Amino acid sequence: MLSTFEQQLTHPFAERFGDTSDGTRYLSNVGPTPLNNPRFVHRNRALLAELGIASDDSKLLDFLSGSKAVPKSCATVYSGHQFGHWAGQLGDGRALFLGELRDRSGARIELQLKGAGPTPYSRFADGRAVLRSSIREYLCSEAMHGLGIATTRALALLDSDTTVQRERPERGAIVCRSARSFLRFGHFEHFHYAGNSVAVAALADYLVEQHFPNWAELPAEQRYQQLFAHAVTQTARTIAAWQSVGFAHGVLNSDNMSLLGDTLDYGPFGFLDHYQPGFICNHSDSTGRYAFDKQPMIGLWNLNALANAFLSLLPSEPLVEQLGSYQAQFEQTYRERMRAKLGLPLESPVEEVDSLVARLLTLLAESSADYTRSLRFLAQIDSGDSHVFAAEIGANWQQQEWQLWRDDYLAALEKGPTPAVQRRLAMDAVNPKYILRNYLAEQAIQAAEAGDYGQVERLFNVLSEPFQEQPEQEKLAALPPAWAESISVSCSS
Repeated sequence: MLSTFEQQLTHPFAERFGDTSDGTRYLSNVGPTPLNNPRFVHRNRALLAELGIASDDSKLLDFLSGSKAVPKSCATVYSGHQFGHWAGQLGDGRALFLGELRDRSGARIELQLKGAGPTPYSRFADGRAVLRSSIREYLCSEAMHGLGIATTRALALLDSDTTVQRERPERGAIVCRSARSFLRFGHFEHFHYAGNSVAVAALADYLVEQHFPNWAELPAEQRYQQLFAHAVTQTARTIAAWQSVGFAHGVLNSDNMSLLGDTLDYGPFGFLDHYQPGFICNHSDSTGRYAFDKQPMIGLWNLNALANAFLSLLPSEPLVEQLGSYQAQFEQTYRERMRAKLGLPLESPVEEVDSLVARLLTLLAESSADYTRSLRFLAQIDSGDSHVFAAEIGANWQQQEWQLWRDDYLAALEKGPTPAVQRRLAMDAVNPKYILRNYLAEQAIQAAEAGDYGQVERLFNVLSEPFQEQPEQEKLAALPPAWAESISVSCSS
């Protein structure tokens, strides 16, 4: 029941940092600006159930639309590096922190409203989100969850009659999103560059207390070493997961990086269609800083920024040591993911795995082949009937380089003990059939703007189970149409 939601919602961050004795401002208490005639586009019923929230309670709309304020809602302050440059103070410009609930396992889950109106950190903006960008975030966060990648999730998506002016007048929307924590690299950077080491330590201690209680009794330096090491490891693993599924974030500023390694802030993202290592999904990224193949390097760059913010907590030596482990952790995670995607035996030598993966990606790029479909169909290549994979590659399949790769690949598969049928099933379990292609999101947006929310629900359901064969939804796994090339997303999307 909704009363249960009200009773369950706690506010540890606001209570801890809302009224500090030294006057340090971590947050500002602010309420939402209600939407005009709000309505649900979609509710994530599975997630609502996990959090003990009744999805069919009509009063839920009042809370998630801003019509009923939460007494301790707030916006937090942070800073960060944007496109490689120090941007100074930023903060939750269009996000409100509602509080936290516990899921069925007892884990802490924080809730935010994105698009609920201006805050003290809106920087002269309106604090609103529009329907098109909200649909993209709502669908992609659940798509990433379905892919098994660490991410924030979305609880509900709301439309309204509120007019928001962007390049054109658009309808205002709100996404209620959830996360283990919304603390970013930028929160630590903010107080470090302000010379407030006490605040940096307070944030670090809060993270430990809330998420790593087993570390709480360790000496301070060990706690902070553990926390930084965790950030390095999880960042490496998450970005390796992105690279394996062909996901480009688009705006990897340090203020868009999670301390827990979760994928945070879905804006001008994009999944690869044809394999293009230098793919730039964000048309605001004129220099290609956040191109697909640069994401691993940018992850390390941002971790260096975080390390600087930890210098008041730790000497430089352990920070440098942990940073030095990033590349190896990234490579190991990426190798294991790609080994599984290619169905290569666990016994395969590292050099063999790396060579087969690198050669395959080079050939896919040269063939302009679709990344997701090619890897999905790769499971059939050893069946004696490889025409499906060959058709995906096209005429290039007859080239000598492809045939040499095929022979080496089949020879590697034959060395393993796993029967072919089991291997194919295992490959299908890690190679998605469905991803959130930009054209699918665009179709859902156009339908929703016309008042039809059915396509949003259809995509949400399909993307929740991206590895499953869903014959009735086969069209959603098709190659993108020619017009999809004209879709442009940017930091304003």
